Amino acid sequence: MTTLDRLDGWQAVGVISPAQHQVLSAIVRKERCSVYLELSALLYLGVLLFAGGVGWTFREYVDNLGDGAIITALTLMVAAAFYYCFATAEPYDSDETESPNMAFDYVLYLGCLLLSAEVAYLQYRFEIFRSWHHHLLIGTVVFGLLAYRFDNRFVLSMALSSLAAWLGLRIDDFTGTSSDALRVTALFYGALIIGIGTLLHRENIKAHFLEVYLHLGANVILMAAASGLGEPSMGLAYLAALVALSAAAIMLGVRFRRFAFVAYGILYGYGGISYKLLAAVGEPLVALWYFVFTGTFVIGLLVVLARRFGRDE
Repeated sequence: MTTLDRLDGWQAVGVISPAQHQVLSAIVRKERCSVYLELSALLYLGVLLFAGGVGWTFREYVDNLGDGAIITALTLMVAAAFYYCFATAEPYDSDETESPNMAFDYVLYLGCLLLSAEVAYLQYRFEIFRSWHHHLLIGTVVFGLLAYRFDNRFVLSMALSSLAAWLGLRIDDFTGTSSDALRVTALFYGALIIGIGTLLHRENIKAHFLEVYLHLGANVILMAAASGLGEPSMGLAYLAALVALSAAAIMLGVRFRRFAFVAYGILYGYGGISYKLLAAVGEPLVALWYFVFTGTFVIGLLVVLARRFGRDE
């Protein structure tokens, strides 16, 4: 029996979907396979490295170049990028739209990165805002408008990240102790962006952006709850909140057929419960065997669920 015969049999009994059968059959027959995602990731990485290189160059040679030359160069590059985007893009549409060409999204992303670098440079050199955080709020608004105008999820992620930074949320601030105010802010932020995304989805304004809001909001909320597990007096309360939130993520993920949220709930819940159990036991050997058995079970469960969701979707 050939591999193609096996694939036909698996499709017949429902082990793989028709779409999966088509992809796997093309691989077996050594037909051309799409590398679009890989190339896109490399191109976005290249844009990020280019913007980082520009920033490093200006920082290292600021004394030789002068503020005027640096600001002029950044302004020209930003203006050129946005001029290209506005001149090339189709008129705004509330529904999902395709990019006019392959280069468009990368030019837009580069323009946003350079704009952020220019505003940060102006603030650093001339303190154009009374507070350093004000430029982050401006970035939130500008990037949000650009994301919806040009239908770009990366730029929307930049807007949401800028909003989080403006609210004072940083990973290294979650020290595990005396961070209750920060956790409340994180919970508020997560609920806020989920609410905004849901509202815009109901209004059919770029409804496909809802996934971005939900993924980021869910992770921020779960991370905020998990960060409180080490609190001496409130650790159990945070554990209960984390378990409840993880259960909600699992149930909603199952209901709406979104495996990622099921995985979030399982992993965050497993991590929180494991942390408290092993902290109480305090035996390295017990912890090793615990992770061997329970970790294997959790990985197997995720694999089974991923296959089930793949067949159903």
